[in-house]
Amino acid sequence: MSTNTHHQIALTLVPGVGSILIRQLISYCGSADDVFRSPFARLIKIPGIGDVTARAILKQTVLSEAEQVVKRLEKLGASAVFYTDKAYPNRLKTLYDAPALLYFQGAGNLNAQRTIGLVGTRQATDYGRRITAEIIEAVSAYEVNVISGLAYGIDIAAHRASLSNGLPTIGVMASGLDIIYPNIHQKTAQEMLVLGGLLTESAPGTKPDAHLFPARNRIIAGLSDAVVVVEAAAKGGALITAEYANNYHREVFAVPGQLNQTFSAGCNKLIRENKAQIYINPKDIIEALNWDQPASPTGEHRLSKNDSLPLPVDITDEESQLIALLRQSADLHIDDLSWKTQIPMGRLASLLLNLEFRGFVRSLPGKKYAVVYV
Repeated sequence: MSTNTHHQIALTLVPGVGSILIRQLISYCGSADDVFRSPFARLIKIPGIGDVTARAILKQTVLSEAEQVVKRLEKLGASAVFYTDKAYPNRLKTLYDAPALLYFQGAGNLNAQRTIGLVGTRQATDYGRRITAEIIEAVSAYEVNVISGLAYGIDIAAHRASLSNGLPTIGVMASGLDIIYPNIHQKTAQEMLVLGGLLTESAPGTKPDAHLFPARNRIIAGLSDAVVVVEAAAKGGALITAEYANNYHREVFAVPGQLNQTFSAGCNKLIRENKAQIYINPKDIIEALNWDQPASPTGEHRLSKNDSLPLPVDITDEESQLIALLRQSADLHIDDLSWKTQIPMGRLASLLLNLEFRGFVRSLPGKKYAVVYV
């Protein structure tokens, strides 16, 4: 691994430095290498970097720790993926709380065109496992990456059903890559490496701890175009994942269950509170995500000659900017549009709605937008 990767790992090991501060340091210094070469006087001027943090960076004791991490990664055949790397998941790049660094083991693609997250209780019923298998079998025709958490119950059912259908599946872990939890899922985890893989923000050697599981859930939500909660109690990790998915403007589905059943309570609650669409059959998901629509061989929209005509004079500069951006891509998520244009989310939503009413853009499932082609 490169010296810069070594320093990127070291940054995540500095006490008190999280993903937001890492981005701040890189923004001011240019690279992880430059952060560790910067003098105290420069570090102390960076917003959010106080005296204690600056001195911790200058001590550079984390460099030897990072060296041990690199050795463990090499032994595993795994990689460290920094947020500036091409391989870093695009779906996470615009999320304010996304990890600055991820550890990945496997042959899978973290930027697959289509993804779906399946989560639920660790005490899955036969009904829950059957629905999980039904969903995965139905979406297997669309070359989908299946995301889950490698836990007991619905998670492992999703991974195993994916393997049975020849789908790549990624397990997002609350531990280091070298500590499979629960250990009984070792064999499945190994099988997942062939097409998919294992992903975590925790360095090798990190044991699963209670506070790491909610953090893991945000990655599952962020990586997924849609999250399906199959079975869940009134409280628990699956509902946390659904909450993150809603915050990230992802589609959320919940499988309804029998009244007064413990592991139907969470799903029914999500549906009742309008935090999830009701799942009836796989067609609901496929249509909501527009997977049933034909795509061009290149995955890009073809522009008509009308598309190059001058825009009406009453189009504002902001609206013109949005149309120009959408012309460059097949579609863009509203978070990407906000990030690229720096237009506040509330105003952006209003502009897009106006453009949609006027026939210039169309909204797609999953909070995405595209220009209207004729």
